[in-house]
Amino acid sequence: MTPDPERPAPERPDPERPDPERPDPERPDPVRPANAEALALVHRLLSLGHAALAWEDPATGTPGISRIAFARDAQAGMLTLVSGLAPHFRALRERPDCALMLGDVGDKGDPLTHPRLMIRARAGFVAPDDPARPGMRSRWLERNPKATIYIDLPDFAFVRLTPTSALLNGGFGRAFHIAPEDL
Repeated sequence: MTPDPERPAPERPDPERPDPERPDPERPDPVRPANAEALALVHRLLSLGHAALAWEDPATGTPGISRIAFARDAQAGMLTLVSGLAPHFRALRERPDCALMLGDVGDKGDPLTHPRLMIRARAGFVAPDDPARPGMRSRWLERNPKATIYIDLPDFAFVRLTPTSALLNGGFGRAFHIAPEDL
């Protein structure tokens, strides 16, 4: 097979440079499997009601970040309610891979010592006629009663955020892998 002159040859890994995606086999992974204490902290963070959402702009390929209302719904999973006017609405429709950061910085101390949860997820829009939507709507309003003003506007949509992986940083030296099913 002859190489295509229009297509660049794939880069070959430099054996002198370590692959950042592959941990050094001689160095143990500093991120531990989750334990009961870590999972309790995860569930506290999931109840905060807000998150930072990272997304990729489909027009430019550049990253964006938005503050969102967030809920872990017992029947629907992780959810947000998004306006069609928000830049992340179009971004999630066209490129559903996203990430969430949940956490609050305390009043004192270094912000990097406070717990935070990073979740990689895939966004899926809930159709207006989805039979599960009325239940999502009423549970959302129980948590966010002020959303009554805008929840039924035609440009608003629920978005399910299906986790693919997660990492809990419980503070300095306390990092844990979190399985999607533990969210």
